Amino acid sequence: MSKQLFIKTEAQRQWLEKIATLEEVFKSRSQQIDELASFPHDNIRALREIGYTKITLPQQLGGEGFSIYDAILVHETLASYDASTALTIGWTLSTVGDLFEHGEWESVKLKSFAQEVANGAIINRAVSEFAMGSPTRGGRPLTTAKKTVAGWLINGRKNYTTGAPELDYFLTSAWLEEEEKIGFFLIPRNATGVLIDETWDVIAMRGTGSHDLVLQDVELKLSDLVEIPNYSTGFKVNGWALLISATYLGIAQAARDYAVHFSTTHKPNSLKGPISDLPNVQALIGEMDLALATARFTLYGAAEAYTDTMRKQFLQHELNIAKHVVTNNALQIVDKAMRLVGAKSLQRNNPLQRYYRDVRAGLHNPPMDDMTIKKLAEAAIQQANEEASHAK
Repeated sequence: MSKQLFIKTEAQRQWLEKIATLEEVFKSRSQQIDELASFPHDNIRALREIGYTKITLPQQLGGEGFSIYDAILVHETLASYDASTALTIGWTLSTVGDLFEHGEWESVKLKSFAQEVANGAIINRAVSEFAMGSPTRGGRPLTTAKKTVAGWLINGRKNYTTGAPELDYFLTSAWLEEEEKIGFFLIPRNATGVLIDETWDVIAMRGTGSHDLVLQDVELKLSDLVEIPNYSTGFKVNGWALLISATYLGIAQAARDYAVHFSTTHKPNSLKGPISDLPNVQALIGEMDLALATARFTLYGAAEAYTDTMRKQFLQHELNIAKHVVTNNALQIVDKAMRLVGAKSLQRNNPLQRYYRDVRAGLHNPPMDDMTIKKLAEAAIQQANEEASHAK
C-alpha cells in the first residue's frame, strides 16, 4: 500500500523530502547506536538544524504549525530510519503539540517557552517512578515539591526519561505537599541539583537514553509550577500521543520493506527464481501488508478525526484503540518478516532482530493493552444498561 494515499498537502510532501536527505546517514548509524546503547546526539543535532524539533509549534510562534495528522505522516517515515531517534523526538513533538493546543500555562510562560522551542529546545515529560507503577493507573508520585520563600524545592527521581542526555527541559510531575495535589514543573536542564543517572540498560530502544532523572534540592521559581491537572493520573486524552504509535508503525514498515526486498533478491540454487515466487512467502507478504494497511488506516483515521472539531468531541476510545492496533500489528509484521527471512534475521548485524526488540517497547507505552480493553468493555456495558433503562 502506497503511503502517497495519505499525503494531502505540499507542505507534507516537502517535509518528507527534507527528512529523506537524512535517511542514509541515520540508517548507517542505527546498528552502532543499538550495539553500544549510545545516544544519537548527531541525529538529534541534525533534526534541530532542519527545524524538525519545532514542527508541532504554531506558525505564529516560530514553528511549522503541524497538526497531529501532518506530524505522524512525516514521523512514521523518520522512525523507519532509526527508531531510537524517532522515539526521542516523538516525545518532544507530542509534548509541544499538546502544550500549545490547550494553552493551559500562563501566557507569559508559554510565550517564553515557545521562543526556546523555536530556537531548537527539546522537552519531555518526566512522570514515571518505580514505586508508582504505570502513571496512568493513578499512582501518586514520591517526587515532592515544597513551597519556599522564593518558590519551590523539588526532590525525587524519575524513571524512563527518554532523551535525557539531550533534553533542554523536563516537564516533571511532583506531589505538592501543602495542596495535596499533583503539579507539573518546567525544570531546565542547567538548574542546580538536576542530575542524570545513566540507568538505561535494556534490550529495546537502546539508544533513547531513557535514564533516571534525579532531582536533589532543585530550587525553582513560583512561575515554574506550570500545570495543576484536574485529573488524578497526570494524563488526559491527548491526540498528540499518536506520534508514539507512529514510531512503531515506522519500524514495522522498515521490517516489511527489508523482508520484501530479501524475498525478491534471495535465490537459493534449489529454485529457478527468487523465494518471492513461493506461495508461502507470498502469503507472509500479503499478511504483512494487510496488517500494515489496517494499522495505518486506524492511526491516520484517528488523527484525522482529532483534527476535526466536529468529530473530536466523540473521540472517547479511538485514540487508545489506535495505539493498541498499531502496536500489536507492528509486532505481527516484524514477526512475519523474520519468519520470511529465516535464521538470517537473528544475526546481530541484521536489522530485523533490532526491529523485533524495538517494536516490543510499544507494549509498555501508555495506554496499556489491558486498560484499553477494560475501558471498551465498561463503555459497552454502560451503553447496554442505559438502553435497557430507556426501554422500560
